[in-house]
Amino acid sequence: MSSMRGLVQFIADLRNARARDLEEKRINKELANIRQKFKGEKLDGYQKKKYVCKLLYIYIQGYDVDFGHLEAVNLISAQKYSEKQIGYLAVTLFLHEHHDLLHLVVNSIRKDLLDHNEINNCLALHAVANVGGREMGEALSADVHRLLISPTSKAFVKKKAALTMLRLYRKYPGIMQQEWAERIIALMDDPDIGVVLSVTSLILALVQDSPDAYKGSYVKAAQRLRKIVVDNDVSPDYLYYKVPCPWLQVKFLKLLQFYPPSDDSHVRDIIRETLQAILSIPTDIPKNVQQNNAQNAILFEAINLLIHMSTEQSLMVQISQKLGKFIQSRETNVRYLGLDAMTHFAARAETLDPIKRHQNIIIGSLKDRDISVRRKGLDLLYSMCDTSNAQPIVNELLKYLQSADFSLREEMVLKIAILTEKYATDAQWYIDISLRLLAMAGDHVSDEVWQRVIQIVTNNEELQAYAAQNMLDYIKTENCHDSLVKIGAYVLGEFGHLIADTKGCSPIEQLMALQAKMITSPDTTRALILSTFIKYVNLFPEIKPQLLQMFRFYSYSPDSELQQRACEYLTLATLPTDDLLRTVCDEMPAFSERTSILLQRLHKKSAGTSERRTWLVGGKDANNDRQEALMSQQTGLKRTFTTIVNGTSPGANGSAHSVEASTATNGSSSKDLEGLDLLSGPSETPSKPLNLASAAHLSPDWELGFNALYFRDEGVLFEDSQIQVGIRQEYRGHMGVVKLYFTNKASFPIGSFTTTLDNLSSSALKVDTKSLPDSNIGAQAQAQSTIVCTALSPFESSPTIRISYLAGALQGYTLRLPVLVHRYMDPSSLSAEDFFKRWRQIGAGTMEAQSTFGLKDLSASLNDSITKSIVEDFRWKVLDNVDPNPANVVGCAVFQMEKGKTGCLMRLEPNKEQKMYRLTVRATQDTISAILVRAMQEKLSLAS
Repeated sequence: MSSMRGLVQFIADLRNARARDLEEKRINKELANIRQKFKGEKLDGYQKKKYVCKLLYIYIQGYDVDFGHLEAVNLISAQKYSEKQIGYLAVTLFLHEHHDLLHLVVNSIRKDLLDHNEINNCLALHAVANVGGREMGEALSADVHRLLISPTSKAFVKKKAALTMLRLYRKYPGIMQQEWAERIIALMDDPDIGVVLSVTSLILALVQDSPDAYKGSYVKAAQRLRKIVVDNDVSPDYLYYKVPCPWLQVKFLKLLQFYPPSDDSHVRDIIRETLQAILSIPTDIPKNVQQNNAQNAILFEAINLLIHMSTEQSLMVQISQKLGKFIQSRETNVRYLGLDAMTHFAARAETLDPIKRHQNIIIGSLKDRDISVRRKGLDLLYSMCDTSNAQPIVNELLKYLQSADFSLREEMVLKIAILTEKYATDAQWYIDISLRLLAMAGDHVSDEVWQRVIQIVTNNEELQAYAAQNMLDYIKTENCHDSLVKIGAYVLGEFGHLIADTKGCSPIEQLMALQAKMITSPDTTRALILSTFIKYVNLFPEIKPQLLQMFRFYSYSPDSELQQRACEYLTLATLPTDDLLRTVCDEMPAFSERTSILLQRLHKKSAGTSERRTWLVGGKDANNDRQEALMSQQTGLKRTFTTIVNGTSPGANGSAHSVEASTATNGSSSKDLEGLDLLSGPSETPSKPLNLASAAHLSPDWELGFNALYFRDEGVLFEDSQIQVGIRQEYRGHMGVVKLYFTNKASFPIGSFTTTLDNLSSSALKVDTKSLPDSNIGAQAQAQSTIVCTALSPFESSPTIRISYLAGALQGYTLRLPVLVHRYMDPSSLSAEDFFKRWRQIGAGTMEAQSTFGLKDLSASLNDSITKSIVEDFRWKVLDNVDPNPANVVGCAVFQMEKGKTGCLMRLEPNKEQKMYRLTVRATQDTISAILVRAMQEKLSLAS
């Protein structure tokens, strides 16, 4: 900058300009000069850089610059760093993702991304992150990914590449390929904390949309978090006011919340130890504000993780006590975080008693001086509400509604209406609170609220008369809000006849009350009242002349909707017979079961306003099945009187209306009550996730080691020039212990060593990891892992394991573990008499499986010793002198399960002339018979 005297002088002239006119005059003069230079002269790189810098300064000052963009693009290809830097700066400021010149920049940026100069790499990454749109992302995302995973990339290049990939993904998620997942996860073991922080930010966004593809990050996050918190394995450069890398700790804790608690006891122990260490940090407020903020950020995220796990009861008691102190803190941030964590606690806890102890303090938070705290207090009150405290909480919310912030009132109205409906045990209380809410809230009532009240009243016979009388009283008041008038018009039109004999509720008094509101109501409300009047013609013939007069008056209305209705209703009311009138004015059927429009409105209002959560505000009921709640927002009504909302109650005439009839009726009605029978929209079908640990991705030659270990307890499962996977197994009863030994055969260390299990028979075989291998294995060194496999019931598919590591590039293998059903069998002896007795008792029905098969090698012959050896390898006790035919092989065994055992009987009949076997297995559990027959058939057919 100091070498460009013209630029320095130009900036000085602008700063010295005393008036806006003088500044504009100087800028226009300079723009004219630059335009002339670009058109008339051949400029070198230095001159282009100087003039582009002047244009940039003019642009930054707020003036339009409509030329010079091409010269700025050309500077990107310059050899000098200073010129290239200005070119990239100009591109990021002048161009946007849809600019016409952007396609000219792509090749230049790709060249810099492929360059071995890390400075050029960073300039290109900045441009892609700041400008990149769909076209640039699709063209360059592979190059950005290459820089991210390249072992030759410097740490600061990897950090920028990860953040660039995150920026592109947030704009266009489609650019991220699922095949990259495993390699990106491996970067969480990078020795540089800055790289880990950037990659974790990327993974945190990816797991929210593709949790299965990135599930390997769960164990990585748990292990790395333990190293930071427990082992204090962090560089002094990343100590922030004595707190080790708080940003990374918070991201790890958030990442762990996007997955259900791990089934592996070893991983659970790691997380439990880490959380215990975080919670045991003294909570005394340090004098330094930054240190306090960092500690609180980690502490509250740890509390959220603990609530998410909800299995550590001893730690849950600790946090319930801590949260009670936090919501009373003098610091606004601590109160806010405490209320937020307690809301999460209410969404997960089995009982709300620990939260109810602080009910008065939580109600007091509605009067906090900070609106964010008030909003969190409202969320918590909404979540902690149940039948025992619903009435006092609703009453407090109604009191606060009158003085609440305008930005909060609509949300408060929705939540009060939902709580009133959900926890009302008294029908009259529901009506009183709902009408009181509508009267107080006024313009802050959304259409969904008053429409939902109509649904409840229509579907509950015991409410109809009480609601009609109360609505008439409200309509008679002078300042009745429009939403109350709409409800009153509908309810009186449907159920006004129920109160016609009550004092003060005669038909003429109902007509006069509604007629008085016609003067001040908007046209939409007048149209609804006219519909009520045509129903009055059918219900109350004695006031028909007054009603006809109203129809005639509004038949000349300037509003086309009012005029059409009045004319149609007048014609209908003056027909010679009342048959058509009675058909049209028949009682509305009960509304069919649909998603609560109040809940839909509430979740739609809160969607996109905060970070994506793993839980919903609204208590445990709303979080029992989060996916269903997010898709349909359907909670349902759970009290006696509100079950009738589902359309199961007969109408006043005693006939029950079907769902189809209700849907048809409501679908053909006018838009007066639009939304009363709202249907949920269709959901998109998610794409199938990529699971490299599944059997679909087994590595070539995996069968060699698997078959060699089919009956053996130890040996080599897999081996190549770089790694050897050994295995040792021991089975006792229903439990088996599998130890895997990973040997690095290379003369250099390998890093980011990761093992991922995939158990297809999870309902029949429980797999629990007791120890994990080290993430780094030195040259000629060995790591091991222990797995406990428990048989719950007969299983057919053995688990698979994905092994991946970094040795320059990412290497990965998917192998099948020889954890087979016959390993859980114990040989058992029976006499000939007992054998056939039990054989007949089991019978030949579903408990029997039978197969007839031959040898795969047709030139081979049956070998009695090999056949008998294979049968014994399947853990059968061969019973001699039992079968009348001495050539047949008879066996007995017991299959061990966690909750019992199953007796198994086997009969193998060889036919040497035809080179065929007939295998029959009978067991007291039908599944085990078929599994054993299939397994034995495969091995016996290879007996030659």
